[in-house]
Amino acid sequence: MRLGSWSSGVPYNYAGWSYVPSCDSHEHTVKGMEGRLKELGVEQEGLITGESAGRSCWSRSSLPPSTSSHRSSFSRTLGDSSSLPCTSPYVAALAYGGDYEKGLMGGFNPMVNVNSKDKVYRLSMISKFMNRTHPDSTSVPSKYSPLVTGPLLVPSLTHTASTPEECLYKGVSFYRMLQQDDGGYNGDYGGPMFLLPGLAIVWYVTKECMERQGLGKEDVMFKREFREGGISYMRNHQQRDGGWGTHIEGPSTMFGTVMCYVAVRIMGVEREDEMARRGREFIRKNGGAGYTSSWAKFYLCILGLMDWRSHNSTPCEMFLLPRWFPFHPGRMWCHARMVYLPMSWLYCKRWVYPYADSDTLIKELREELYEEKWTEVEWGKYRTTVADMDNYSPVNIIMKTAQAGLDIYENNSLFSPIRNYLRSLAYPFVEEYLHAEDSQTNYIDIGPVNKVLNTLISFALSSNTPGPAFLKHAARVGDYLWVAEDGVKMQGYNGSQCWDTSFLLQALCEGGMGELFGTTVEKGMSFLERTQILSTSVSKSTAAYHYEKPKYRERYFRHVSEGGWPFSTSAHGWPISDCTGEGLKAVLCLQKLDRIKQATSEGRIKVISTKRLENAVNVILELQNTDGGFATYENNRGFGWFEWLNPSEVFGDIMIDYSYAECTMASLTALREFHDSYPTHRGAEIKAAMNRGSKFLKSIQRPDGSWYGSWACCFCYGTWFGVEGLIAAGEDARKSREVRRACEFLMEKQCGNGGWGEDFRSCYNKSYAETNMELYGDEDGACVVNTSWALLALVKGGMGGREEVRRGVRYLVERQLPSGDWPQEGISGVFNRSCGITYTAYRNVFPIWALGRYDKWRKEEGRGEE
Repeated sequence: MRLGSWSSGVPYNYAGWSYVPSCDSHEHTVKGMEGRLKELGVEQEGLITGESAGRSCWSRSSLPPSTSSHRSSFSRTLGDSSSLPCTSPYVAALAYGGDYEKGLMGGFNPMVNVNSKDKVYRLSMISKFMNRTHPDSTSVPSKYSPLVTGPLLVPSLTHTASTPEECLYKGVSFYRMLQQDDGGYNGDYGGPMFLLPGLAIVWYVTKECMERQGLGKEDVMFKREFREGGISYMRNHQQRDGGWGTHIEGPSTMFGTVMCYVAVRIMGVEREDEMARRGREFIRKNGGAGYTSSWAKFYLCILGLMDWRSHNSTPCEMFLLPRWFPFHPGRMWCHARMVYLPMSWLYCKRWVYPYADSDTLIKELREELYEEKWTEVEWGKYRTTVADMDNYSPVNIIMKTAQAGLDIYENNSLFSPIRNYLRSLAYPFVEEYLHAEDSQTNYIDIGPVNKVLNTLISFALSSNTPGPAFLKHAARVGDYLWVAEDGVKMQGYNGSQCWDTSFLLQALCEGGMGELFGTTVEKGMSFLERTQILSTSVSKSTAAYHYEKPKYRERYFRHVSEGGWPFSTSAHGWPISDCTGEGLKAVLCLQKLDRIKQATSEGRIKVISTKRLENAVNVILELQNTDGGFATYENNRGFGWFEWLNPSEVFGDIMIDYSYAECTMASLTALREFHDSYPTHRGAEIKAAMNRGSKFLKSIQRPDGSWYGSWACCFCYGTWFGVEGLIAAGEDARKSREVRRACEFLMEKQCGNGGWGEDFRSCYNKSYAETNMELYGDEDGACVVNTSWALLALVKGGMGGREEVRRGVRYLVERQLPSGDWPQEGISGVFNRSCGITYTAYRNVFPIWALGRYDKWRKEEGRGEE
């Protein structure tokens, strides 16, 4: 596949931004909308509902004073461990990896790495940590005391960890500073380039409608400082050829470029601007906007930049089909279903920005996006056009035939009576279903695409005015926005808080760090208690709990939610099998710690009852597919041939909820650990489920011994999950042929310097990246995250004594930064095979876990430090 290429980018001044977590974020959001609510006569109560744990937003104040005056004092105090300075230079040094001067000089430079280091968030959290008045009530064992300094026991920048155990302790000492007061962890979950443009388009049309109707000019959804940061983000990620990728590491595509170009123009960039000029040239060079993919065409139609005749039919009457019909929308993967649900309403209504024809900017864009004049465009010809660079998943001939038939259905007057009749029946259900999704997720929605489309529909249903539903949507936009040194981005979800936190807590327990970092594990346990879906008094007081009744779950195609854990927050409301499994495992291992037992007995943290743990197990068991594997959000309700009907062009494997190695491992390991502690609850079913899960994992192991990772990059990740899952299901690591083959595969892929590395091309091509992580790893293409996954698998697979493991562990030790952090390298995550997504927490969580597992193995084997 092609590779992207970037120039040096434009420095983004992120001074003044502050991160606002948890309940403070609720208060901040409501306060920021007070004036607008009063102006519109809308009550504040009920604007934001659900648990606040894990939620965050960003606020920008006036710019702080220059930090230049701190440089001399920094150099004087850096080496003094007797009194830790709480001045900004030390905070910055920690956030920058240990080198203040290098951190100041090393701003975001996409020529070096298109991935942000998440400096803004880390600066904010470390600064808050350093301003604490009460240190943790934890004593430091003497062997670790040189690694930390001051009353707050922050990492010493002058003492480098030299052993795996020291490296582990220092890594935890650093990462605990990023923990929120509610106990969760957060981080940059950006990457896709097409998300922020969708928000910008919906913001623009709603804002313009309000202004033209005299309903005020104050932004309630996408404020100026975020738009300015969004423009900086686009400047930093524009490639040398003038285009933008579908995601930050990908080459330029028409999908990414058309979306980003429209976004920067409507956010305020003039057409003569160099960024706009280059983007426009890329679009024209590749045939004009008519050659972008279908999702981009959809947004162009909304904005009045393309006629709906250029978009294939998305009929909402599909939802009227009987449930037994083989291709009912309720059988689709929920992410696809929840995107095409609002798309179907907007398409069938042919909703267009009402003032498009009189809007000067829209008129300009109509002339900029096409080679031919706007008045001469033959719209129908663009219904089936797509540039080769966008066509990752070409539309199947069967789908093309169906689309051709639907085109006749849409445009032949003979079908008008039946079409109009069916849609008159479908609209009420679709609108009801949209409201159910909004209510079940506290207006967060399952993801950023249906979030902005649902927001637009709430506006349209209120006669293109900001009604109560629209304002609830506007209040939740901040859940998706993230600020980093490359600018403001829209994340691929409202974060990965529960996922990252669950992994970290398990790592602490396995590595023997739980008792040493008591405050961290106490807060973490409290976070998991509040994050379990529909399991707290706060979550049960929301409308979401009303929809948990079986009749509503049946009506809106929802799986059971109560008792599951989410990827992000409880308020999001969608449980996932692997997130439930990892959350459950984290709780089970925390419950064994003396510190947690004491905290619960003294009432410092709430007890998660056995009944709630059983609810989690019930969620997991119901997510096992007939093939023995575990799906993500729902059982697979469709068939493999559904993928022949994938209309997206840019994504693969989106039509049904497949069984995945990752979901299966997380579910099997959770069931094993729960059964070991609570053998009487559904014991026979759990054993049967583990047996079926083990067979599934064996069935999808590739001939080379690996497993494909569907949600991260890629074979190191998938193989770790495969090994863990098999062993949890009863395989003996010493005797298992499958485990041995997996370990041999990993050892064959080790780089010369002891590390491992892959990039998103492994996912895209479904084969191990031949040049490892060539662009953003080290000189050998290795990186800390893939190395950690490989080590986790190898040690679990009985290879702890091998030289390959020793070299991999040494690699992690040597790559640790003076602060205890690790470097940000390439993108770690992926979804739908073709789109990379960022997990900045992974560079901390997984090295900590790999070192902890190795250190535990070393001590159990009676081996000394190496």
